Amino acid sequence: MQRRRVGGSGLQVSRIGLGTMTWGEDTDADGAGEQLLAFTEAGGTLVETADVYGDGTAQQVLGGHLADGLVAREDVVIAARGTPAGGALGEGSARGALLRGLDATLRRLRTDHLDLWQLPGWDTHVPLEETLSAIQVAVLAGKVRYAGLVAPSGWQLATVAERARSVGNLVAPVSVQVEYSLLTRSAERELLPAARHHGLGLLAWAPLGRGVLTGKYTDGTPSDSRAGSPNLAAYVEARRNERSARIVQSVLTAADGLGTSPLAVALAWVRDRPGVAAAVVGARDAAQLAASLATEKITLPPEIRAALDDVSTP
Repeated sequence: MQRRRVGGSGLQVSRIGLGTMTWGEDTDADGAGEQLLAFTEAGGTLVETADVYGDGTAQQVLGGHLADGLVAREDVVIAARGTPAGGALGEGSARGALLRGLDATLRRLRTDHLDLWQLPGWDTHVPLEETLSAIQVAVLAGKVRYAGLVAPSGWQLATVAERARSVGNLVAPVSVQVEYSLLTRSAERELLPAARHHGLGLLAWAPLGRGVLTGKYTDGTPSDSRAGSPNLAAYVEARRNERSARIVQSVLTAADGLGTSPLAVALAWVRDRPGVAAAVVGARDAAQLAASLATEKITLPPEIRAALDDVSTP
């Protein structure tokens, strides 16, 4: 699997990342292990996780597999985002809360460091320099190698980048994680141009439109799909509407013409957008993940890409 640098940094990740949102809930520990092994054997390195996935269960599952030696820690790039821990150390993006949340994440993952620590939210009640100083503290302590942002607006990203550079002892973020697919292209208005301008790489989550772009929902809701899961039904339904149906039909047409799957078409479109470092995919099981990994061999012809651009323009 090809690797890319994240923005202008030295960090390299596989251009397809493995998401862990279902781990510990819809995907049990054994199934998660099968996915992790298949992913790394295919050359994948980027593994994305968060403490909100199953209230920390996903991170515990991943940490268990790393501790058991299913894959070597040095063979994966762990990108973790977390919710700041409140209490006596403060709340929101206060330095104490962020660092406490980081320590909890490291305990669940059973590792001494994160390769990419993704800071959540924008806190108007905490000085930006304090939030950014948490990155500096974590890096100097050896707990974090690089840092990124989760779903900021374009002006917020630009402000963070400029402030970090203007204060000499602060570590600037290298990435931004946001939902991005043929169904959700709002990042192109401001966020993606700002990221490219300031040298941040984009990690695209939900590149398959939360599964809608695979075409599995054109004739109803399969019982074994995310929309059929009590935990994820609302997550999928948010992307099912008339506009989505038109885009899905175009993806199906393109897939038929290319002799490939709708999943491959939708994933390849996101993966190769300018500024995207990696597209992060989740899967129910190893077989479903294999379909995403097979996309590594697919490159969309310019005319297909142009047609998809046109039908999905917001």
